[in-house]
Amino acid sequence: MGDRSCELSRTDAAELQRAIGTALTEKREFFRTAGEYREDGSYVVSRRGADSTGNAKVFENFEALRRLYDRLPDAFDADDVGRTGITGSRRHMLIRHFCEHPAFDCDIERRNPLRATKIVEKAVVEMTAD
Repeated sequence: MGDRSCELSRTDAAELQRAIGTALTEKREFFRTAGEYREDGSYVVSRRGADSTGNAKVFENFEALRRLYDRLPDAFDADDVGRTGITGSRRHMLIRHFCEHPAFDCDIERRNPLRATKIVEKAVVEMTAD
């Protein structure tokens, strides 16, 4: 790192490589969804416990998912998510993932039909008397 170098035995280097691989490939499960960072840098949103690819949406990386979220209106539903090209039940899965993942500030507003609302911090305006 930087100007420093470190020599490791083959065994220690293999152990370090496994540890780095594990840190880079993490699967995090939430209530109904899961998010997985893959070795290739992609990020996968899936239904928790599902094995079928029909229950997953692969993004180039986590930032691509963040961009999708940022493009959605302050209150959004499956139709809004569908306008981005995502189809079927994956639209609902993504809404739930946005609400469950701590990186996204939103809550489920209504369950049927499913609708979420972004939490927008309200600016505090201080009034001063003259």
